[in-house]
Amino acid sequence: MERHSDIPLDPQWENARQELADLLLRHAPDEGPQCTAIPELRMIRQNRTNELVHSMYRPSLCIVAQGAKQVMLGRHRYTYDAYSYLATSVELPIRGRVVEASEEEPYLSLQLYFTADQIVQLGGAGSSKSVGEKSKLERGLGIGRMDRALLDAAIRLVRLLDSPDDIEALAPLVIRELLYRAVQGELGGRIRSFAAGGTLSQRIASVVSHLQQEYDKPLRVEELAAQAHMSESSLYAHFKEVTGLTPIQYQKKIRLQEARRLLLSETREAAEAAFRVGYESPSQFSREYARMFGLPPAKDMKQMRERLGQGREAGEKDLL
Repeated sequence: MERHSDIPLDPQWENARQELADLLLRHAPDEGPQCTAIPELRMIRQNRTNELVHSMYRPSLCIVAQGAKQVMLGRHRYTYDAYSYLATSVELPIRGRVVEASEEEPYLSLQLYFTADQIVQLGGAGSSKSVGEKSKLERGLGIGRMDRALLDAAIRLVRLLDSPDDIEALAPLVIRELLYRAVQGELGGRIRSFAAGGTLSQRIASVVSHLQQEYDKPLRVEELAAQAHMSESSLYAHFKEVTGLTPIQYQKKIRLQEARRLLLSETREAAEAAFRVGYESPSQFSREYARMFGLPPAKDMKQMRERLGQGREAGEKDLL
């Protein structure tokens, strides 16, 4: 398990952390994930700890102002809090839960989505670490030690929500600074490697992107290997190193999470959802669905609707 929580308490750093917490508390009055006027930015508030929740993490920075969260990628477990940040460089199926939260001190965090193009556009600016050798491969998710420069940039970004007229002009500049600070840190080489053309990480990222777009199509490993310019055995090994899963396992998780979303928001028929995400056998779909979510589709939907209530499609999608 990875976690950074040994930073000596500094009054100025603690004041900055508290300012970010106060901003998030004010702009996230409700529980759950919340969109903002800055399209790339969302905030999460949780008033209590919870059980593991399945979700897809897009390439993003996750910064905690209060509380702590634990995520699992394959068999690997990561915990991050206000002393650390989480960076995801490719889209990954995650199981996560809030492990520190209460009504008095809720879990408060922000998530900033980014693209490979944004990282490429930073060029070599401020890079304290090079991308490294093209053969080096790293996991698509990591925990980095939070520093004051990154924290201050996050505060400036959230402050813009208090002046909506400034967002269009200033948000891109602050986001660029925040990403710049991130690639200067200990995860900088990892973040850059997934964006830089020709690296092993970038080639695996292209396979991940293909599976995201074609998840409902039959998986042909030989075609994926050719796309990544490697043998099938190398693809399996490298793909699992980045994502914690084999390509087939990755595709299955995407299919099942999309099917769950369809069942909540578009159809009540498990067979229809199964066919739409690429399953040919509804019985196989039901077995694999129950194995992943703990209940067969009908019982899972009943429980989810009781918990979420009717007519909350947007929230349902974020809670998957």
